[in-house]
Amino acid sequence: MKRNQQGFTLVEIAIVLVIIGLLLGGILKGQEMITQAKIKNVVADFSGVSAAYYGYQDRYRAIPGDDPNAATRWATAPAAISSATSGDGVVTGTYNNACQTVAVAATPETCLWWDELRRAGFVAGNGASQPFNAVAGILGVQTGDGAGSTALGTAAGVGGFAGLIICSANLPDKIAIAVDTQMDDGIMISGTVRGQLQTTPNPAILAVAAGTYAETGTNIYTLCRSL
Repeated sequence: MKRNQQGFTLVEIAIVLVIIGLLLGGILKGQEMITQAKIKNVVADFSGVSAAYYGYQDRYRAIPGDDPNAATRWATAPAAISSATSGDGVVTGTYNNACQTVAVAATPETCLWWDELRRAGFVAGNGASQPFNAVAGILGVQTGDGAGSTALGTAAGVGGFAGLIICSANLPDKIAIAVDTQMDDGIMISGTVRGQLQTTPNPAILAVAAGTYAETGTNIYTLCRSL
């Protein structure tokens, strides 16, 4: 006796394809929702640190990290410290200083920034270590390029950041472009938010003269915003 082998009907195949399409659509939609949440988180980081900075200035008439009265204001253990250059209007150090490992006596002002904001209650947590953004990049501050020169825009006609800036590192291209567009002009070396293409994690901020964003799916950027 021969058995007739039956295949799937067109209706059955169509139902399977519809189910696969719905599953793929749900996965892609979920990924897009995660990306949008990360974008909002990065934007909130910039806004939150800015608000904390201005709140500290309003209360103490000093820049966090560069506050000459911090050591006497918070004298209880663990005692606050002040750097040798406190009160000069410059937050020394770089946003990516290894704040969790530096010796107390050599703590740069970019680390003291977080310690003093936390002691004042403007930022959650304790200690001098920088927080991380939604993609595990360092969120930190510095003045200019950290060496007394301007950063991110030094070509003729393009002014660089010479004052205090907040930087968020390790941002995938889609997130970096969206954040710059939402908060500023979407141009890499222009406005109050500027970007730098990364080749290493949490890189130093350079005197980049030119550049444009490229959404390749693999590019990673550091964004800095002028305070």
